[in-house]
Amino acid sequence: MLSYLFTNPPLFVIYLISLLVAITVHEFSHAAASDFLGDPTPRLQGRLKLDPRVHIDKFGMLFLLLFGFGWGKPVEFDPYNLKNPRRDAAWISIAGPISNFVLALLLSLLLKLFILVKLNVLATIGMFLFLPMIHMNLVLGIFNLLPIDPLDGFKIVGGFLPEEKAREWYSLKRYGMIFLILMIIPFGKVSMLDGILRPAVNFFYNLLVPSGGIM
Repeated sequence: MLSYLFTNPPLFVIYLISLLVAITVHEFSHAAASDFLGDPTPRLQGRLKLDPRVHIDKFGMLFLLLFGFGWGKPVEFDPYNLKNPRRDAAWISIAGPISNFVLALLLSLLLKLFILVKLNVLATIGMFLFLPMIHMNLVLGIFNLLPIDPLDGFKIVGGFLPEEKAREWYSLKRYGMIFLILMIIPFGKVSMLDGILRPAVNFFYNLLVPSGGIM
């Protein structure tokens, strides 16, 4: 992504905006789900707003720009405020990826509407603005569904396992960052993470934008 800064600055700006939007929607959705399920912690911390400034982690953004891997500012919640802490934590976790998929779908439908009713100027603008946003939201949503701590997928799996199995599952938490780093390190030309994400992202991207090609 950072290479676009030197080869195609306008595209770099669009990708940067897409990244900010995707992370903001993702983290806001965690906060909104927590608030809905009875924990006011994110609201009290000012996270219940669609403002990138409260959801962006500076180091996470820097890593994203430099290495293609990073993070937003995690949404904190108090499990003691939840009726079913483990299950509700899973719902709070899944809200982030779902919001990214919903946004990607809405942008896809809007773009197809522009094309269908022959709003050529809007369709052209949509192709330039929406395609990177669709792609970025798919990347963020699918990436966070990986069942590795600290990603959302780890809490989602733990929340829906039987209690005994959940205890065994959460015992893997201390190895999460090790697994993640191993997946990021390239072996040969591509990393394990890229080998998992790229086919999944391309598959759903082509479903949403069949004539748009692969980003």
